[in-house]
Amino acid sequence: MSDLPPLILWPLAFLFGAALGSFLNVVIVRLPVMLMRRWRAEALAALEQPTETSQRYNLATPRSHCPGCGHFIAWHDNLPLIGWLKRRGRCAACGTSISVQYPLVELTAAMLAVTAIGIHGASWQSLWLVGACLTLLAGAVIDWRTQLLPDALTLPLLWAGLLYQWLFAPWMLESAVLGAVAGYLSLWSVYWLFKLTTGKEGMGYGDFKLMAALGAWLGWQSLPLLLLLSAGVGAVVGVTLIATQRQERNQAMPFGPYIALAGWIVLLVGEPLLAAYRNLLLGSWG
Repeated sequence: MSDLPPLILWPLAFLFGAALGSFLNVVIVRLPVMLMRRWRAEALAALEQPTETSQRYNLATPRSHCPGCGHFIAWHDNLPLIGWLKRRGRCAACGTSISVQYPLVELTAAMLAVTAIGIHGASWQSLWLVGACLTLLAGAVIDWRTQLLPDALTLPLLWAGLLYQWLFAPWMLESAVLGAVAGYLSLWSVYWLFKLTTGKEGMGYGDFKLMAALGAWLGWQSLPLLLLLSAGVGAVVGVTLIATQRQERNQAMPFGPYIALAGWIVLLVGEPLLAAYRNLLLGSWG
């Protein structure tokens, strides 16, 4: 595939990313429900209460269906981007509005795949980077919707980062291990400092694990830039939401989406960014 011309490679990358984005929508919608069901079952078992019987529910069962009437979605209406646009965002059976999240996730996944392959070429390393970017996308949307960052996403992402370094950049493995440890401790320290100062919890443990995962992918040297980007974007979005009265000042806001956004930036264009960051830092001290 590395020999394919860009006019063929990029559309293939777009279709590949959009197809994966369609699956990500299933993960985003169903994984939190699956976790809630499991936690409820565990709580009932701990309290020695009768277990509840319910229909099988996982990433494959039941088939995709309308949230309003339960009508199963036909395969041609389930095509990435095309299906939603063809039905103008509504169920074919009852006309219930289908969330714009579905095409947005598919489009974002497609653009991430095109960007990763366009910058790094068609290689095994690029496929791993696409996988990391799409895992970040799923985690970001789940966190935005539910304020949960599931271990089912953050922990495999962490181990995949260490494995990626071992396979493709073994000289970075020590930096990756230190990055995972330092990434976790950086936000863990902020959490406890904020809690001891205010008595409130400023973030969740999923944020620590997500930063640890990015530390594994990028090495400890990238952590200051990751923290700067995620905090900066989070502050701008938070102030904007408060100013436009879309969020109250004391309302909790997920931090995972901003960590994910910073992760995308550094994963895809990290080298020139880190070079500029070092030059700026050294220049300011010079």
